[in-house]
Amino acid sequence: MPEHTAEAGSTPRPGPERAHGGRPRPEGVLVIDKPRGPTSHDVVARLRRALGVKRIGHAGTLDPMASGVLVVLVGEATKLAPYLTAQDKRYTARVVLGVGTDTLDADGEVTATQPLPAWLDEELGALAAAGVPAGGEALAAGAPRIAAAVDAERARRAQTPPAYSAIKVAGQRSYALARAGQAVDLSARPVEVRALALAGAWRGEPGPRAGVLAAGAAPAAEAAPATGTEPAAGTEPAALELELDVSKGYYVRSLARDLGAHLDVPAHLSALRRTASGAFTLEQAVRLDAGAEALRAAIRPLAEAAAASLPVARLTEHGARRARLGQTLTASDFSAAPAQPGAAVWLDPEGHVIALGAPEVADDTGADSSSTPPEARFSVLRGFSGSVDVRENPAV
Repeated sequence: MPEHTAEAGSTPRPGPERAHGGRPRPEGVLVIDKPRGPTSHDVVARLRRALGVKRIGHAGTLDPMASGVLVVLVGEATKLAPYLTAQDKRYTARVVLGVGTDTLDADGEVTATQPLPAWLDEELGALAAAGVPAGGEALAAGAPRIAAAVDAERARRAQTPPAYSAIKVAGQRSYALARAGQAVDLSARPVEVRALALAGAWRGEPGPRAGVLAAGAAPAAEAAPATGTEPAAGTEPAALELELDVSKGYYVRSLARDLGAHLDVPAHLSALRRTASGAFTLEQAVRLDAGAEALRAAIRPLAEAAAASLPVARLTEHGARRARLGQTLTASDFSAAPAQPGAAVWLDPEGHVIALGAPEVADDTGADSSSTPPEARFSVLRGFSGSVDVRENPAV
């Protein structure tokens, strides 16, 4: 792309992409309350048609059986995907005890069933009678082994992903190998559990999609088909409901598997609702079937959404011009420089997003400790609104 050589303000800013008929195409972040049933890809495809846009994606996949916050990126907001995907997520999850499945969730085939040991049945009964949530000493006193299992998962720092996942093994998706009957051995990956709390316990499964999880039920026309995990009448398995706040890369299906292992029973995830993804919450979400005009109206402008999710730095006019050209900046190019390491949103004096940028990593090799520290320098990671689109800087 040729560089702009005119002085700042003499070259018009690129206008928004326009649809047929001259109407500006929508651009920004749309928070969808995804229902159970469709895949995240299905949701994006439907919104592409409803909004009449080509550039659209999402920041963090939800499995078909899961519901809740799906952050959809429209237009130039798709450039935020690597950063928003990396942010923490919050969930409400239900784990069925005594039944295991191949996918670790309710969409899989049953692979194991086991009656609950007497001690586990007693602890579940004690929690149900006490009216969970119960925390701390109350949980430990009434259900010590369940409390220990929850504590162990709260302290987890490495987690083995499910075999049925999109992780690539020798160039192929793990789920494709698993479906073909091949054994898949995935290595544990670093994770962080910010918070994990018991929110409910039942000796038998509660009514269909009760409480918070009920809001994620798909309309009848979109509901997922019944699977082999449906228990016969009178044989409903026991369940725990949990609320958790976790880092990128954490699999709640793996939590179900590992929690069952702590309790010496097979287990699987029977319901999952994402209540927040980074700064975006269910309170901000709109239904997928809200209609094109309501969906357009719910799109948060790019600058607002980016500033809600990442640190903000403000450029001078001179700095904005240099950033549009993809040039390296110094502190003098900012009216409010980035306050911390890592990626930040760079806004021009009018509040438009010019770039995502970050401080360059200084090379201290061979530096003389008596010399003057080098001036801080800042690099463009992603350009916006027609400016240079620099690829990810691996040094940051």
